[in-house]
Amino acid sequence: MKLKSRKKDILFIFIILIIQTTVFIIAGINKSYIHMDEAYSLGLASYNKTNIQQNEDFYNTWHTKEYYEDYLSVNKDEIGNYKPVYENQKNDVHPPLYYLLLRIAMGFHIDSYSKWPGLILNIIIYMFISIFTYLIISKLLEKRNNCKEKAAILTLISSLTLSSINNAMYIRMYALSTLNILITTYLHFKLLDSKGKSYKLLLLIGISALMGSLTHYYYLFYLAILFIMFVIKYIKEKEYVELAKYILTISLVAVISLIIFPYSIQHIFFGYRGQGALSNLTNTLEALKHLAVYMLIIDVDAFNNTLLIILSLILGILIYRKLRKCSKINEKNKYVKYVAVPTIFYTVLAAICSPWLELRYIMPVCSLLFILAIYLIIQLLDNVVKEKTANKILIIILLLVFTMPFVANKFVDLVIGEDFRKEKESSYSSKEEIVQKLKSELNVPIDIFPNIKEVPIDNTLLFIKNLKIEPEVIYSNKKDITEFIENNANLPALYLLNSSNDRFLDEILLFSILNESYIAKDIEYSEENIKSIMINKDISNGIIVFINDIQENEKIINTIQKALKLENVTYLKRLNMCDVYLVN
Repeated sequence: MKLKSRKKDILFIFIILIIQTTVFIIAGINKSYIHMDEAYSLGLASYNKTNIQQNEDFYNTWHTKEYYEDYLSVNKDEIGNYKPVYENQKNDVHPPLYYLLLRIAMGFHIDSYSKWPGLILNIIIYMFISIFTYLIISKLLEKRNNCKEKAAILTLISSLTLSSINNAMYIRMYALSTLNILITTYLHFKLLDSKGKSYKLLLLIGISALMGSLTHYYYLFYLAILFIMFVIKYIKEKEYVELAKYILTISLVAVISLIIFPYSIQHIFFGYRGQGALSNLTNTLEALKHLAVYMLIIDVDAFNNTLLIILSLILGILIYRKLRKCSKINEKNKYVKYVAVPTIFYTVLAAICSPWLELRYIMPVCSLLFILAIYLIIQLLDNVVKEKTANKILIIILLLVFTMPFVANKFVDLVIGEDFRKEKESSYSSKEEIVQKLKSELNVPIDIFPNIKEVPIDNTLLFIKNLKIEPEVIYSNKKDITEFIENNANLPALYLLNSSNDRFLDEILLFSILNESYIAKDIEYSEENIKSIMINKDISNGIIVFINDIQENEKIINTIQKALKLENVTYLKRLNMCDVYLVN
């Protein structure tokens, strides 16, 4: 029987991995851009400084594309040099394990930038994420009929939510942190089942905890609550020998982690990120704002915009159970609290402490949030409907989760008009027009969303990027500007940079494509200065101009036209903190 069950596990996992990997590869092919933090990942893993802008010759001089590509890739003469991995993390805000793995992956594609080393690394990590997700769900459902089939379906759907696709496509440490949390959870499940012979398990838990602490500091939120719960368990059950072994294991992990990377103390307690997190924790109003926004993020990304439906269903079942006085749920699950409590604790604390209101900070527990919600529905349906009916309800929910992004996108296009959206979505200010049009068409009280600091206008509408539900980090809306730059790489490029709003790394990918470019930092935008910069440059076909925020764009463009005697201006794209023009 065990052999048959194991073969079924292997078959289900194989099918899941084939489907999810196919989806991830397609998403990877369509990934058209990188976020500045992805650029940081590549640079921190391979460059001799944390930021290319620290170079003395970076500003106010011309550079070729190779200058920027050097930051995003491993060169032939850098193979075998892993010193930047450790030194850069020491000077940054994260521990080094992910960057070591990324540096190894980057070594397979040298001398030029490629998105694929980082993506392939994440896709491989996600294979293990799905394996442990399946094992965890199987544990939660192990005493139910068709538990393997249900675990397989839940694992597959959870791997195809927007948060999972983002996690796999985002060249950062969050996929590895997700894996660390899942491994730690599953090993603690096994520890619950152990009968005193726990030495091997404790060793594995120690290795998992060490990896987690060296990947991302937020992992410690999860581990801390899990540790407290097991300490309480051992004390209640008077298993003092097991308690001592468990505390010793985690204590040794803490010591070894600090020996390997002692700079963690500085980062957590004295770095600007640590100080910012502590400030948020002590500011009640700010904490509540963060939690409110993260509910929207969780809805769109972890539940594909179905959280309200799922919560309504849960509430409805609870009311029905109360009114009908249904008998209690068949049996309690000894595992569920050891995943539910740490997951909720992590979500709340990460949401409050996060420096920006972004999905990435809760990515590591998004799949667990989804699984716990579906598990709760399965539990609540006990003694309410027959098992066949419960299974049909479950299938309907999962189909809804899978199809909602497509339905929502069609709905938005239907209400505001696809042509109107495509025409307006490229610039920041015009997104407000779209939101207001949608408000008037639907009579939606969008004003109920508070004007929270750091929440852009395009996110007030249920956090749908560009008014479409899709993975954020694929950057499909930037495919056009990337292709334009590739097709016009011979044009000289001028970036007029106001350093008070410096997010150059958001655009570094484009500069690694352009043949030559100039970053003008905080200069006076006079005709003389423009002429001086562009002297001896071939501008017969025009120039590409980048202007970052809080500047007088129209005035600057007019000055460039007069200085270079160019007549035409074409607005190309709104980037994260920058507008791009073709002047010819």
